[in-house]
Amino acid sequence: MADGRMRLSDANVARLKPRDREYTVRDIRVPALGVRVRPGGSRSWVRCTGAGRVTLGPTALKGADEVRRECLALEAAGISGNADGAAERAPTFRWFVSPERPWRAARRARLKPTTRRIEDGVLDGQLLPAFGSLALDRIGRARIERWFDAYGRTAPGGANTALAVLRAILNRAVAHGRIPANPAAGIRPNPRPRLTRFLSAEEIARLHGVLDAVVEDRVERRPQADIIRLLLLTGCRRNEIVRLQWRELDGDRLRLLDGKTGPRTVALGGRARAVIARQSRTGSPFVFPSPRDPARPLNSDLPLWRLVRREAGLEDVRLHDLRHTFASRAVLHGVPLPVVSQLLGHRSVSMTMRYAHVADRDAEAAAERVGLALAAAMDGEPSGTGAP
Repeated sequence: MADGRMRLSDANVARLKPRDREYTVRDIRVPALGVRVRPGGSRSWVRCTGAGRVTLGPTALKGADEVRRECLALEAAGISGNADGAAERAPTFRWFVSPERPWRAARRARLKPTTRRIEDGVLDGQLLPAFGSLALDRIGRARIERWFDAYGRTAPGGANTALAVLRAILNRAVAHGRIPANPAAGIRPNPRPRLTRFLSAEEIARLHGVLDAVVEDRVERRPQADIIRLLLLTGCRRNEIVRLQWRELDGDRLRLLDGKTGPRTVALGGRARAVIARQSRTGSPFVFPSPRDPARPLNSDLPLWRLVRREAGLEDVRLHDLRHTFASRAVLHGVPLPVVSQLLGHRSVSMTMRYAHVADRDAEAAAERVGLALAAAMDGEPSGTGAP
């Protein structure tokens, strides 16, 4: 029925046919709710008031029951058109990201627990204080840039993470017809170093000497010290070792159930196997349980690291740099990049290409040595290599 009323259900909406001109069908249960059908065949939910129509999003993204509840919630919140015909105001950012919104609940269900905690922290600590009280259509690019620049001066990496979360939320607002375009699109994140610190062979030896010393001083430090050793010996990410469970140990390999990129297998060298073998089996599921609650893993902050790197003279080294060191040593010892990619659990070899220049250093040094030998030969000078 064109330009009329009917009970709007997903099936009924799917049967509406496009016509030469756009038309709208209203719901008999919630009169303010309608579906707009365009000549090209696209269908959108709309909310109709005395002030006009506001798009609630494509029918492909929302079901009839969901959008009906949304329409009733808008009415209950008093978000409606003015009697003088002024445009209906957009909902607030706080309302749009609240856990009661179906899109928000669905998004959180897809996220890994760690990612969910990060996103919730970004919302509570940054986005809601900055934008929570604003209507979505009042969040302009200039306002976002001012917030991003201020945050980035003290925490450039955190600002990048928060910007990515904000951009994803506003993309959803565009898809739901709340705003015409994403004001955060095109804002460039803060530049971050592509590659960080590698430990030299001498620094690795110094690090292990300090680890031995701090454990000898206080034996209860051994679990944290052994986690640090395993991060270097396996190239694993911090939480992959801190939260390692005994059931993930399979002989000479780890079968991680929930790494950053999903389940993956990590081969263990002899030294890494020995570190794991000396851990006590206390009945905890974790290889490194918390001393206060064996049902939980150790504190992932690893406070011992601050002492160790200070004593070893490595205060510019982060825990994650141990992973970079593992990768760089693999490349220097001739391990092909696809194999290094597998060892690190990268999704693609392109993520591992950052380490390619490590091997280039050896190639450049070799080219310099060969060039000097050839130059000496061309000048009739002995190369000193003993070669015929």
